[in-house]
Amino acid sequence: MKTYRVVELLGDGISAELCESVHRMAESVPCKIEFLAVDLSLEGRARAGGAVYDQAVHAMRSTGVGLKYPTVTSDESPNQIIRDRCDFAVIHRPVMTLPGIQTNFTKNLDIDVVRVATGGTYDDQGRRIGSDTAVALRVIERQPCRHAAKFAFKLAMIRGTGVVSTSKYTIQKAADGLFEEACELVSRDYPGIPYRRELFDALLASVIMRPERYGVIVCPNEYGDFLSDMACGLIGSIGLGDSASFAFDEQGAVTLALFDPAGGTAPDIAGKGVCNPTAALLAFASLLRHVGEIKAGEALRKEIRGAIADGQRTRDIGGTMNTREFTDAVAERLRKAMS
Repeated sequence: MKTYRVVELLGDGISAELCESVHRMAESVPCKIEFLAVDLSLEGRARAGGAVYDQAVHAMRSTGVGLKYPTVTSDESPNQIIRDRCDFAVIHRPVMTLPGIQTNFTKNLDIDVVRVATGGTYDDQGRRIGSDTAVALRVIERQPCRHAAKFAFKLAMIRGTGVVSTSKYTIQKAADGLFEEACELVSRDYPGIPYRRELFDALLASVIMRPERYGVIVCPNEYGDFLSDMACGLIGSIGLGDSASFAFDEQGAVTLALFDPAGGTAPDIAGKGVCNPTAALLAFASLLRHVGEIKAGEALRKEIRGAIADGQRTRDIGGTMNTREFTDAVAERLRKAMS
């Protein structure tokens, strides 16, 4: 049985319950997961100061892989600090319809949002000029765009789909134009993968009207943020999506990967044992696939979907189960599937 060392970045709100759910699931996979905990909660950050980020980054660089739970953003964003310190260039958000969940969207959605993790409108908080004007700097760099495009095409090759790059390139001709230029150049290395570009506003409408036209979508930072949250809303909840961040070497090989549920800390239900651990378990499934436990990762993802389809659900998606009951149900299904 192989052993994998995984850094676990502990957080706030429902994070403790999500952590417990992942640990219980880890007991059902055919490998050993050695979790190395770093307390990134608000209290942990107040107690250790900036040293906690040093600890987290050092630990992740030693293992190459981490799992993060939701954290409170107060004076600082732990997500942004970790992203900057680890040189994460790409964020991957898979979003797939889960059978059995009632939503306002009746079509089937199965997309992978690949997002440039740097630049855009998020690196500069802007400044006021007088009382009635404000300005912010928007930066897009070629190398992160290349990493995102390569990641998207490799993913499309695995999935057997095409790649769509999207931005406002007709308006933001310099910044978004650079992004599209990088995607176009990378596409030439993958002649067998269908590729097209679409304007972002038109794409949002088209994803809703004709979702079957989309497999892998690659976009700049803020566009990917908007698109992935909208897509999770279409499948029923932001709490049903997982996310992964990747850093690369100069040759484009992944050097560091961090997986996390896409939802927030949900302080209103923290400690009540009723939160939905689906996104955290999907993040764990993606982690398993990344470290090489491909069958276990795919089996876990399949059994999560199967449990929900069979009516084994938490209350937020029309069921009656609490966090532990849902986790145990999926764990049992996984054990049977892997035996």
